[in-house]
Formats: sequence, C-alpha cells, structure tokens
Amino acid sequence: MHGDGASLAEIDALLQAHPAPGVEIVICPPATLIYRMANHIGARPIAVGGQFCHAATKGAHTGDIAASMLVEAGATHVILGHSERRADHGESDAIIRAQVATALAAGLSVILCVGETEAQYKAGQTQSIVATQLANALPQTDTPARLIIAYEPVWAIGTGLVPQDHEIAAVHAAIREILYNNFGAEGTAMSILYGGSVKPENAAAIFAIANVDGALVGGASLSAAAFSPIISALARA
Repeated sequence: MHGDGASLAEIDALLQAHPAPGVEIVICPPATLIYRMANHIGARPIAVGGQFCHAATKGAHTGDIAASMLVEAGATHVILGHSERRADHGESDAIIRAQVATALAAGLSVILCVGETEAQYKAGQTQSIVATQLANALPQTDTPARLIIAYEPVWAIGTGLVPQDHEIAAVHAAIREILYNNFGAEGTAMSILYGGSVKPENAAAIFAIANVDGALVGGASLSAAAFSPIISALARA
C-alpha cells in the first residue's frame, strides 16, 4: 500500500536513465494505479504488473481482483505467493497454485514467491521449505516461459538483513534443479529473482551470485533514485 498518482513522476525519472540493455523492468503498483501507470508508460520499455489476483475468474469476492481485470487494466505480470499475502490473508500453497494457473490462463506472466520465515531459517529448514512451496504451488503448465520464481527470505524483507552469498547461491541452485526437474531444458532458462532488502549498496554483489537473474525489489523501488542504481547493477552483471 505505497504510492498514489504523484508517484507516476518516478516513472518518468526512471525512464530518463533507462532502458538498461538486457534488463526487463516490471513495476507492480497498487491496483488503483495499474491503469493510469500503464497508460502513462505507453510504449516505453517498462511493464506493469499486479500484486495479486484471485484464483476464480469472476464471482462474488468483494475486494478481490480477477486476472482478467488486471489484463484489461494494462498489466502483463502479477506477483503471487508473496509472504505478506501468505501471512496476512492465509494463502496456502494450494490457493497459490490455483491463482498461478488462473493468471497464466489469462495471459499474465507470473512472479511466484517462495521463502522461509526467521524461525525456519534458524532451524535450518530453508531449502526444505522452499522445495515444498514450489512442489505444492508449481502448476503443470505448458508456459514455463511466463513463470518467474522469486526467492524472498521472509526475515530479510524490509529489515536490512540479507543472507550470506553462499546461502543465496545454495537456495537458487536448489530452485534451478527443481525447475529443471519440472520443465526440462526450459527450466534452465527460467528467471529466478532474489528478494529481501535489495538496495543499491548490495545489488552488484547479489547479482554476481550464480542463478540470480534479477531482483524482486520492495522499498528501494519506491523512488527512481534508489531503484535506478539497482537496474544499472543488473545491466552490468
């Protein structure tokens, strides 16, 4: 719940420095801004996504939003399974799996989030938790090219804490293996993002880690001044 109409000025500031070669930029604003942002961007090289969609295609689900509504508003992507949705709204892996299937069927590209809590991290359960979340939420799909995985350790979101490089590498390698086992050669080309206190100061080091193909950026994406250096770091990686 960050951003209003005034935030559209940040898009213009971001576009002054970009596109960065080889970097895909997706902004996922609040639902109230999707239509305005998509029209404001127009044909310029930034995509727009939603932060959630319901598993149902339509129906009496007050306050929710359908995948088709996101598409109609101008979104091309949607974030699903974010830790805050799991915690605040009790979204299970089964619910997320249904959301992913619905979003893909509507033509959206899906950013599927997985990650462990602090207690699970301290208990050494990181890889088992991530593997279980993927096993339960990955759809049997013929469109893996429109499926992106984001590893977000819950304890690192907005805290300034970041796992050690070797920990990120181990989790991303495990995710890559799971994607390969599910999708074969296509799994090797799927993007795996890291999310969790990514900022200009640590972006280059994170992007140098094997199997880190980009970032799911939270607080640092709210201003072009903070977000632009992260994009530049990925372009140089």
